[in-house]
Parts: sequence; structure tokens; C-alpha cells
Amino acid sequence: MTEFRKVDTVIVGAGSAGLSALREVRRYTDDFLLINDGHWGTTCAAVGCMPSKALIEAANAFHRRHAFDAFGIRGADSLRADIPAALARVRKMRDGFVKGPESVPVELGERAISGRARLEGPGRLIVNGLQIEARAIILAPGSRPVVPGSWADFGDRILTTDSLFEQTDLPRRIAVIGMGAIGVEIAQALARMGLAVGGFDTVDGLAGIDDAQVLAAFRPLIAAEMDLHLGAPAELEQAGDAIRVTGAGGSVTVDAVLAAVGRRPNIDNLGLETLGVPLDNKGMPEIDPATLRIGTLSVFLAGDANGFRAMLHEAADEGHIAGRMAAPDASGDGLCRRTPLSIVFSSPQVARVGPPLSQLGDIDVVSGTMEFANQGRARMALTAAGLLRIHAERDSGRLLAAEMCVPSGEHLAHLLALAVERRMTVADMLAMPFYHPVLEEGLRTALRDLAKGVAGDGGSDLSDCRAIGFDALD
Repeated sequence: MTEFRKVDTVIVGAGSAGLSALREVRRYTDDFLLINDGHWGTTCAAVGCMPSKALIEAANAFHRRHAFDAFGIRGADSLRADIPAALARVRKMRDGFVKGPESVPVELGERAISGRARLEGPGRLIVNGLQIEARAIILAPGSRPVVPGSWADFGDRILTTDSLFEQTDLPRRIAVIGMGAIGVEIAQALARMGLAVGGFDTVDGLAGIDDAQVLAAFRPLIAAEMDLHLGAPAELEQAGDAIRVTGAGGSVTVDAVLAAVGRRPNIDNLGLETLGVPLDNKGMPEIDPATLRIGTLSVFLAGDANGFRAMLHEAADEGHIAGRMAAPDASGDGLCRRTPLSIVFSSPQVARVGPPLSQLGDIDVVSGTMEFANQGRARMALTAAGLLRIHAERDSGRLLAAEMCVPSGEHLAHLLALAVERRMTVADMLAMPFYHPVLEEGLRTALRDLAKGVAGDGGSDLSDCRAIGFDALD
């Protein structure tokens, strides 16, 4: 006999979006269920942003040896990377990060269910034979790495971010297929750990960079650390005990391949077709980004599964929005989304604030540029490379967007995101203090360049400042 249960709210998925939604749902009811399929650790903590950054930190620390001689530090040739030890540290840190999410089912008791849920209508779903009726349903099932089916014959020599950090050692030759944000981060980290790396992508781009000038500055910096094959599909074939990967401009022979060609929303077999709303050719319903609501239903789709902005802070925001909008007394048009912000933890770091330059539409845009090859503080640290581009509305001087590949770009990006979010102008930013010597002086240089194209005087005497002519002060 099928078991039946009626509750106020059901959350499907205990990742970043689901746990964020849970926090909001608990504000209005204790009558809820949290259903999760698989591991209770979030993608970010278990296989994504956290373990990858732990690996990147180790790789960058080892790579720093190349600068020792210039600093007057000798003996770098005797250093070696103990990759098994580095991976063990990554897993140890990862295990600490996932303790919180893993404790959720213990804390919730019977309100937490492990299993794969499937919708059976706008207010109904089933899991493990349990039929559930709910006033509101929040769907946050996450995503998973895409691996082309034709690669199955290569078995465990095909790695993804789901399996990479479980390796106790790594082969010394590896191809990374897909040079978006994840692919670039991991490829560079592996190269800096001493592996021979080939990077492949169908498109002639890197790290999702939209601005052609930023891409032109970034590409040679990455190409100096690995073989790049961009602009044609990668083809795999058996080569004895190895794999030959062929792409644009040639091929490499490797021992393993990391698939970084994207992630697929976990919406297959979720039952979205039972909701009675139109689905696109990918099986996705139309979703209001301010409410995460599907149509007019009390069903919400949040996090990676909706394909909107697949990043942790966006997933957490979406869980928050869905949880708020699922409340019985929710009203209004939803919650305003934050200024888009993305960061790639390569060296130099790639970051974008606001919409891509190509999507600024008919706005009369003026841009400011700073080449970091001559930035004083970066030269001291031997990290001087890259380009910062900032875009503003010509008539008003209001900051609209920025894209960069610069050292410590994560910090400059946050400053610019604040400025865009608060609708600041070029003059507003130039009126702020800039300490010396800091990397942020490069931001000031870009703003000064930008101010030259803004209509009027920009509202600040500082907007008219010209370069002094000394590297240490400009």
C-alpha cells in the first residue's frame, strides 16, 4: 500500500540553493520536507569551488618558485611537488567543508528524506514510494558534469570535477577539454603542479571572456603554461595505453582527460512535464528570475538546475528568493537580483562585473583601460600582467560593467560590483581615496582613462588628473 503524506512545503535538493531555501522556509513553517538524491554535501563544498581552490592554492605556491631567483632567493631547483600529499590536503579540507551540509539530515530527522523525487503534478510528488502533497514545492536538484557518451570506452581515464579530487595521484600527461571557467582554473593548476597539460575547446575563447581586448591579453599568458588547441572540436582515440586528443592546430598524447565541457541541469525524470506548463526544447519551463516561480504555480526552480547563473552566490540568492516567495503570505513582484559578478581563479584572475560588453545594447558606452604590465605594486610582486577594462554611459558617467584579467582581480571586481550596484559614476569612484602603493591604483588609472570619454567634467577635479609620469606614482 502506497504511503501518503501531506505537508506545507517540500524542498527538492540539499545543495546551496536548497539549503538557502530551507533557511527561509523555516521562518514560516516547521511543516516541511527536504528531499535529496545522493550525497548531502553541496556541489561547491564537495566537488566544486572549495576543493578546486585548495588545489589552485597549492599549485600557485609551487609555481612561485620560478620567481625566487629574481627575488634573490636561491635553491628553488631542489623543490618538488608531492602530488599525492597535495591531493590528500585537498580532500582533508573538503571533508571539513562538507561537515555542515552532511549534518542536515541528522538535525532534521524525519523531515529529511534521501531519494530521488519526481513530480506528479503542481502540488504532488513521489519519492521512495511515498506520495506527498504540498502547498508549495521548491525544486533545487542541482546539476552534474557533462561527459559525451562516445567517451565511455575510455573508462576511468575520463575524469570530471566529481572524480578529480578523489584521485590519490594524477597521471603526468592530461588533456582538459573545455576551457571555460572550470577548465581554465584546473588546467592551469595542473600545469603549475608540473603536469604536461593540453587545453582544448570548440570555441576560440578562454574562461568565458567576452571582451576581445581582455581575451587578447589573457590568451598568451595561459598559452605560456600549456598547449592550447582552440577553435575546433576535440577528438579522442586510443593510442596504445594512452589517449590521443586532436583539436585545432594539432594533437597531444595523454594518460587521462578531464571533461570540463559544462554541466547539465538535473531536470531529467523530475516530472516537469506534469506541471501543465510549456517546456522548451531542453525540457525547461519559463521561470521568472525575480520570483523563481514556474508560471503561476506554487512551484519554484532555483539554483544550477534552472541554468540562469550557475554560481554558488547566485544559487544561494535563488534559494533565498524561492523560500521567500513560497511563503503563504508572499506578495509583490519578487526580489531584485544583484549585479552579475563572476570570477575565474586563474593567474591572473579573470573577472566580470555587470553584463558582458557585447550585451550592453544601444547604450552609448565609453570604455577605460589599464594595462597591468606596468602597474607598480604588481611589478614588485612579479605578477605584472593583464588588462582591466571598465565601461560607463557616456552622457552620465554611470558605471555599467567591467571585465579584466589582472592580479588579485577578485578584489577589484568586488569594488566595481559595489560601484555598479550603487549606480556610482566615474567621478564618484575617483573621489574615493586610493592608498599607495596598491593594486587598486591600477583601477584609478583605468577610471582616469574612462573619464576622458565621459561628457562634461565628470563632476570632480580628480577626473581631470593626468598621469604624473612616474611609474611609482601612476
